[in-house]
Amino acid sequence: MDNTKIYKMAFASVYPHYINKAEKKGRTKEEVHTIIQWLTGYDEKALQEQLDNKNDFETFFGQAQLHTNASKITGVICGYRIEEIEEPLMKKIRYLDKLIDELAKGKKMEKILRT
Repeated sequence: MDNTKIYKMAFASVYPHYINKAEKKGRTKEEVHTIIQWLTGYDEKALQEQLDNKNDFETFFGQAQLHTNASKITGVICGYRIEEIEEPLMKKIRYLDKLIDELAKGKKMEKILRT
């Protein structure tokens, strides 16, 4: 599969979908930010800069400091088992997808953040 198109997508173009997915299920924008910040190491200011600069996923994750517990994120997302994804950038993107999915499904934040 050619993932170039996904890697070059602006994170800012997908971000509203993360928010909408969470809010439709009664969760908050703040919870989405907590998840993104936990996974990437960005603080609120750095996250806003990523959005303002319309950085693509490659840049977004290239500048991130992935959480040490990110490898504990397992399961299936979009039909793919996360732990079997070999491409590092795609794995990071799917980590975020999985965390947002867990939030929308009502999981407690402590479980989502693997604490």
